[in-house]
Amino acid sequence: MNAIKGWISAHPNLTAWFVLAVGMVAILLWEASDVGLETTQWVWLIVITILVAGACIWIISWGGDDEENEETTT
Repeated sequence: MNAIKGWISAHPNLTAWFVLAVGMVAILLWEASDVGLETTQWVWLIVITILVAGACIWIISWGGDDEENEETTT
């Protein structure tokens, strides 16, 4: 358990990406379950959803880097 906590502390952006991606894919599966998509369409929707979650976390992390740099320089 301590190894998991250590990894989460060492990689907060990857952890946030994983959590957000799981939530977004769950919402996608719930909301689009009655649409009648083919298997390849589902696969690509899930892949793109995971990439969008990663882009969201990447953009959110832009602001956090500035605050960390200000604390270390002052």
